[in-house]
Amino acid sequence: MEQVTTLFPPAFPALALAHFMALLSPGPDFFLLVGYAVRYRLRGSIGLCLGIAAGNGLYILLVVIGSGLLREVPLLFSAIELLGAAYLLWVGRQLLQSRAGTLEWHAAAARPSLSRQLVLGLGSSLLNPKNALFYLALMTALLGPDVTLAQQTVCGIWMTSVVLLWDLLLVTLIALPQVQRRLGNLIWKIERAAGAILIGFGGWILWQFLVG
Repeated sequence: MEQVTTLFPPAFPALALAHFMALLSPGPDFFLLVGYAVRYRLRGSIGLCLGIAAGNGLYILLVVIGSGLLREVPLLFSAIELLGAAYLLWVGRQLLQSRAGTLEWHAAAARPSLSRQLVLGLGSSLLNPKNALFYLALMTALLGPDVTLAQQTVCGIWMTSVVLLWDLLLVTLIALPQVQRRLGNLIWKIERAAGAILIGFGGWILWQFLVG
């Protein structure tokens, strides 16, 4: 029991709950995953899950090693925000180019490579500075000033693992044969909808930057 107390801060249940509730709120990562999972299923999306989790893990690491850098350097935050907006617009445009027609599920050559999936997922996560601010708030305001490095590390591993498992669960469900049969000819519409939503996210970021 003492070892558990040493590794897990008193506020861990609150942190875990707040983090999971945030995962339930669809954001750019969610719609990127949906756009790829409906067409490429698990094999074409697993790299996205790994990349998104890695990006979250890097931001958590940044918080753990002590950095309110994004808060202290507004120019850096703005630069990442603009890059993120451009990235969302680019990915959204790719998804909007989806065409109607019969889908060849077994055309492995058309499936994005694992490295491309990793880059897409990592970019989606890292180019959203709000991820950093979210983790900064969780691991400072929520955990308090007395949290130890070991407790921060455990919390970071927990949250990164939950992101990965949640995303894998999402794409696994989408890849189920019965789900695929129900999707049928709707897949291109789902991809276009996901692309439009990503472009909406990117446009909103640019608008906030211009009027802010």
